[in-house]
Amino acid sequence: MIKCYPFNLLFVNIALICLDVVLAFIAFFQLCRIHLRNQRVGWTRQKVLHLMIGSSNCGYFIYFLCMVVATCKRWLCWSNVCGFVLMALPKILFLAAFLLLLSFWADLCHQANDEEDGDEENSSRKPLLETSKTKVGLSNIDIRRKCCSFQGIRVGSRQKFVIVVIVLNVLLIIAFAAIIRIEQKNPSNSLVFARVYIDFLATLVLLMGVAFGCYGFLLFSKLRRVRSEKASSEMRKVVGLAVVSVLCFTSSSLIALFTDVLLFHHWNPEKINGVKALILLILHHVLGSSVPFAFGLWFMRELPAPSTSNRQVQPRAITFISYGSAGRHHHQYCPTATSSEKQVSRTSPN
Repeated sequence: MIKCYPFNLLFVNIALICLDVVLAFIAFFQLCRIHLRNQRVGWTRQKVLHLMIGSSNCGYFIYFLCMVVATCKRWLCWSNVCGFVLMALPKILFLAAFLLLLSFWADLCHQANDEEDGDEENSSRKPLLETSKTKVGLSNIDIRRKCCSFQGIRVGSRQKFVIVVIVLNVLLIIAFAAIIRIEQKNPSNSLVFARVYIDFLATLVLLMGVAFGCYGFLLFSKLRRVRSEKASSEMRKVVGLAVVSVLCFTSSSLIALFTDVLLFHHWNPEKINGVKALILLILHHVLGSSVPFAFGLWFMRELPAPSTSNRQVQPRAITFISYGSAGRHHHQYCPTATSSEKQVSRTSPN
């Protein structure tokens, strides 16, 4: 395998594979812990985010592994549809995870407006995927059905926007894959279309980084008005993830926009020569997905309150993830500028 694949790229791929495996293991392990601790709540944002992070890293693991095997085995499909799809799908899951997190930040920032409208309940106080209310005395079969079933799912308006964006990106992948398949007899045209898609995806990630910076600043300014130890902890999390997102997304997007290292890595690995190209390749993947995923997993490491059979769980309202509850009254964590002193005092931990 060393003879049929450049040794320097083989070493880089193995290192990236190991990193993706570690992150995927942590995400799925934490998902299992959260699910076992709070089975009655259903699919919350926290669970969905861990699932997306684990799935995205599994996709990158499959992509880097298949890249080496396909090059050595000379798979004809790899330079056309198969390789392009395997390259694009993990990035789509990455976008879905952070757009979901961004939608929750938007829910918190626009919480007051949502309450005044009265058209829909505040989605920052509900799980992303909320099933029917848990009744007292449910059997184990009913609990399993509740946790595994997606019937009666209600999704917030901003989460619907995230779903629309992801669906459009999937359709765009299918369209570009079909074009690349048609133009397979002319490799230069295939590279042009792949270049266009990479630039489009990099621009989308760059805009997402700017959005994280803006909403991070808004959340920070709102949390400063809350006098509690919990608010101080949440401010550090907001600032940390916002700064990491802006720096990492901007850096990886600029590498994708102004270099051809991604095209060479996928279609012409023998053209990647020198330490500079290898460093850019590593930085693009590490800064573009691994570091943001690692920070997200670190900030979501807290477990929700355990669910019980005789009462509904009161949510732990934190800035990043809503653990979810079917209860009617909840703590308001992100007050507006006109909030009363009574509302501000409710944000402090009990």
